[in-house]
Amino acid sequence: MRDRLLAAFVTLTVLVVALYGIPRAYQVAGMVREQEHRKIERSVDLVAVVLAEHLAEGDEVTEEYLTPMLNAAETLSYVAPDGTETVAGPRFHPAPSDIVLTRNVDGGGTVTLTRAGGLVDERVSDAVYPLVVIGLGLVLVSAGVAVILARRLARPFGELAASAERLGRGQFDLDVPRYAVPEADQIGASLRTAAERLEDVVRREREFSANASHQLRTPVTALRLQLEDLSMWPETPDTVREELQHSLGELDRLSGAVTELLALSRGRLTASAVELDLADLVDAAVGRWAVLAPDGRQVVARLAGRVPCEVAPGPVGQILDVLIDNALKHGAGTVTVSARDEGTDVVVAVANEGARPASTDIFRRRVSGDTSGGEGIGLAVARDLAEALDGRLSLAPGTTTTFVLTVPRSPRSAPPGERASAQGVSGTISMAPLGHSSTHRPQPLQ
Repeated sequence: MRDRLLAAFVTLTVLVVALYGIPRAYQVAGMVREQEHRKIERSVDLVAVVLAEHLAEGDEVTEEYLTPMLNAAETLSYVAPDGTETVAGPRFHPAPSDIVLTRNVDGGGTVTLTRAGGLVDERVSDAVYPLVVIGLGLVLVSAGVAVILARRLARPFGELAASAERLGRGQFDLDVPRYAVPEADQIGASLRTAAERLEDVVRREREFSANASHQLRTPVTALRLQLEDLSMWPETPDTVREELQHSLGELDRLSGAVTELLALSRGRLTASAVELDLADLVDAAVGRWAVLAPDGRQVVARLAGRVPCEVAPGPVGQILDVLIDNALKHGAGTVTVSARDEGTDVVVAVANEGARPASTDIFRRRVSGDTSGGEGIGLAVARDLAEALDGRLSLAPGTTTTFVLTVPRSPRSAPPGERASAQGVSGTISMAPLGHSSTHRPQPLQ
């Protein structure tokens, strides 16, 4: 904005100077030429009178007699009645700008006075030069004033932009000052109001997340105690006890998912980042879903080696659960999960042989029964989780369906609150698999 204001001020000044200075310069040039013309008229009239008196006394007109009557860059020519021409002064090539005047001399003959156009142009330049200097001075002064005014006018909007950026990062304690510029002050008031409203909305969402997580932990804990007690009964068969032990582990994962989503809603997800091998997460996810694949479908891992990184394993595992479940439910053929290292980022791809969705709203939230596009809220939550990890979830181009999760190898530093907030994730739970039988299907958000 400052540059545009500066350009506007300077352009306006140049236009004003040009609109006034150019006509004025032409006017001054015309006045100088007219003045020079009048000087030549007076001079040639005076020479004609002097020559008439000189001839009346019977004297002869010579070059030496005419020379003292000349000024700089002038030529004087006398043509006698018999055609004899006497010339005094420098000889120069005629030019359109030369001033040439001829007068008849009493007693016979004519006298011609010529002033070189170069001298006239030089005097015009001398007269116009101050106008040019004044115009350039005005432009420079206006540029200096424009810099000061542009900074003063642009400063409030720069501060407002910084406040808006802080508000976008989740910092609601904005200290927006009052401004003398009405437009800037109105924007500042709107930012203060928006910050207060957003802070209230986020507070309510966090309270809801805390209440929801507490309400979920209570029945999960009770269910875990019942299953744990059931697994210790002597009457419980070994096969059932083994299945119960596995279910206890999955209940622990569910409880961890609740905790991680609560941390996500509070913007503290990256605190759980640990050093790990991404290939291990892929193997674990494939192992959970391979036994749950329908008949004729497979879930396989395609890994070229270790993929070391520092990420939050819970959210990444939840994203993988959503993507694999989505591939089994809406895709076709074999589901292939791969991971690779791309320098500063690590990438996980979940591909199946089904046709790529044509809709561009696949990540858009929709409620159950909505046929307008999207895949429920599962993919939307997975996308929000990826953004909370400073990564992104996208649908790769091609004829078949491939979801690509890209996250940094290690968390990027960011001020508190800058991480992606819940954006509707608060209170949503991605259920992990609760068993390895067809009656215990995992329930990712859809």
